[in-house]
Amino acid sequence: MQLGSRLGALVLAGAACAAAGAFDLQGHRGARGLAPENTLAGFERALEIGVTTLEMDAAVTRDGVVVVSHDPALNPAITRDASGRWLAARGATIHTLTLAELQGYDVGRIDPASRYARQFPDQVARDGEGIPTLAAVFARVKALGADKVRFDIETKIDPRRPHETLAPEPFVKALLAEIAAAGMTGRVMIQSFDWRTLEIVQRLAPGMPTVYLTARGSRFDTLADGSWTGGRLLKDYAGVPQMVKAAGGTIWAPNHRDIGERDVADAHALGLQVIPWTVNDVPDAERLIGWGVDGLISDRPDRMREAMQRRGIALPAPLAAR
Repeated sequence: MQLGSRLGALVLAGAACAAAGAFDLQGHRGARGLAPENTLAGFERALEIGVTTLEMDAAVTRDGVVVVSHDPALNPAITRDASGRWLAARGATIHTLTLAELQGYDVGRIDPASRYARQFPDQVARDGEGIPTLAAVFARVKALGADKVRFDIETKIDPRRPHETLAPEPFVKALLAEIAAAGMTGRVMIQSFDWRTLEIVQRLAPGMPTVYLTARGSRFDTLADGSWTGGRLLKDYAGVPQMVKAAGGTIWAPNHRDIGERDVADAHALGLQVIPWTVNDVPDAERLIGWGVDGLISDRPDRMREAMQRRGIALPAPLAAR
């Protein structure tokens, strides 16, 4: 059986679940505000708090192993070598390292001298945490009995730096194969700022939810030209929701600072879900919930649960209650 048809048959239940309408609380990189990002400890912390979805980022090593890392290269703010020394500068790209080489690094705490550390004063370090394989994340979730939690996996590809990662097609194939091997196809959605990868997902795994990330910042604007959007130009559409719909998306994940209530309404009118990132403050969460968003991606899922409770939204069960 071809990869596309096999995966297509498996995703139907997951797609139906994603469309069921339950509010989707996503722990960003696990629970980055409280535990080391994109680590087994971070994902377990998010499950202990209670989330519906674990949000994470994917990369592929030189020997073809899918691992969980936000940065295409080793980030000096969170990476120590085997001797315990912080990297002095941006490290090697993950695509140039084997899994064995990658496992020699520790990402269990933030360098206290870095600017990054000031963003997350409540993060509790866990020395000895390495960059996990995606297979290890799936295995840990299974072992913990978190049988209903979903996964929102971002393909970390930058069209401006094609030499730093696999090309979109082999990247997506590696990711989908790992998901299928773990039996998690029906519980996964795939997101990306690089919409080329999402179009490939739609072709190879029809029915798998695809999440269209957007950013409109002065330093990072994915809609300024067609480089991030597979050649699509915003000027050709009535708005971003219309652009996402035309690309075949089912979920729009904008920066929460980029949208207003009308944008949410327009997306809903097109049948899209809206799940903004990265929402960490309760007032922002309450405002967005008031606009009718379908979920929130947050470094602080504990705070988001507070906002949800105030609005009368059912809370996902913490790990101990599963």
